[in-house]
Amino acid sequence: MKTNLVRSLLALGAVLAASLAPLQAHAAFCSNAAMAGNWAYTYSGTIFTPAGPLPAASVGHFHLDAAGNVNGSQSRTVAGQFGAEDIAGTISVNSDCSASATINVLVDGQLQRTAELALIFDSSGNHLRAIFQSLTLPGGTNVPVVLTIDANRVVLKN
Repeated sequence: MKTNLVRSLLALGAVLAASLAPLQAHAAFCSNAAMAGNWAYTYSGTIFTPAGPLPAASVGHFHLDAAGNVNGSQSRTVAGQFGAEDIAGTISVNSDCSASATINVLVDGQLQRTAELALIFDSSGNHLRAIFQSLTLPGGTNVPVVLTIDANRVVLKN
């Protein structure tokens, strides 16, 4: 009886170890270098102002290099007001495919706002989801927002 219990526990341990191995291999996949490339995204949600909530949306693209630097541009609308903007910043990718980003939004080289983001890479590193953690104006004013991002890796063909 005791031998059967030991064998059962050993077999259960082997099954558990085998089932966790793919998760460990997947976690090691994520890094700044692995996520480097060209990306296209949309974001949408709400910006909260003293005058009331405003709908916001954007489409854009960026390049992420192996060191975590981001450069790109976006077209956005806030309450129906259109704007073309450049973005620049950094993304720090963790081995579990979570990430954090600091993104500066610029118009004609002038800083308009800075966003702090929480990100998750999925679909074998070809998709990301993100949410704004904060949005800060150049003078330090924090603007409450609920904005989410959906992005896909873009494969450019020659």
